[in-house]
Amino acid sequence: MMGRPMFHVITGGSGSGKSAYAEQCVLDLGPAERIYVATMYPYDEECHARIARHRQMRSRKQFSTVEWYTGLSGLRVPAGSVVLLECMSNLVANEMYQEQGAGEGTVEAVMEGIGSLLGQVGHLVVVTNEIFSDGLRYDEETARYQRYLGEINARMGRLADAVTEVVCGIPLTIKGGKSS
Repeated sequence: MMGRPMFHVITGGSGSGKSAYAEQCVLDLGPAERIYVATMYPYDEECHARIARHRQMRSRKQFSTVEWYTGLSGLRVPAGSVVLLECMSNLVANEMYQEQGAGEGTVEAVMEGIGSLLGQVGHLVVVTNEIFSDGLRYDEETARYQRYLGEINARMGRLADAVTEVVCGIPLTIKGGKSS
């Protein structure tokens, strides 16, 4: 693994336990400079309170938090650090809908950002959401969001060393992992 970052993608549905699993994966890597890249844009007081609560919880685990909403390729982190990016679905929505976002260029902008981080870090763990299996038909704009997130998830999955889906708090290895 020397000289090459390990890239781990963790997915799952809402409330699946994927965030706790991702944090534990980072902690299991041992002592390191841990950077938590938080992508949830604080659009109301409830978001601000949630962000403050999560920041406090992560600081006990020795994470430094960086709020980053768009333009991931512009983020600079200490060389060799361990980065946990949470969550890809928020980042995609930010890129699509925020004024400074990439809009139609979301997929490429996000993947450039992933490439940029992989060039800086010791390890990269990305949390994303599984939002595709409910079988419902959505309006055109929501379907576009799903297409973008799906394309990014697929590209990350191909690029990643490990892909884990967390279901009911149980991590299921899809690719790589400790057994490979």
